Amino acid sequence: MELLVDTHVLIWGMAQPDRLSTAAADAFPDSDVAVLVSAASAWELATKVRIGKLPGGESLVLDYARNLERWLARELPVSSADALLAGTLSWTHRDPFDRMLAAQALRRGCALVSSDRVFDQVGGVHRIW
Repeated sequence: MELLVDTHVLIWGMAQPDRLSTAAADAFPDSDVAVLVSAASAWELATKVRIGKLPGGESLVLDYARNLERWLARELPVSSADALLAGTLSWTHRDPFDRMLAAQALRRGCALVSSDRVFDQVGGVHRIW
């Protein structure tokens, strides 16, 4: 089983694990679960730090690769097919990072770990929270 994590889940998991829901936290320790982190989340994380929306988040950017290793997570590159699907989803939500995560979850048939209910509007995306 593969789980794709939303950016806030990545941030909370690395810095404030007590903010994760019980269902989200319970999904990770299973050895049969592959945790995927989109390259779009790295971009979103760095953007939030740069514009001041994540005070103290500089260490999350600087230690990004080490944090993924600690989480036993794999980086998920953004492919052209992901980008094309994200751009063509018939979904009114305009956040490019969320659109990419939805597209990647759909293309790979994996669950998306997120507290954001906006993903429930996308048919075929299974959200865990």
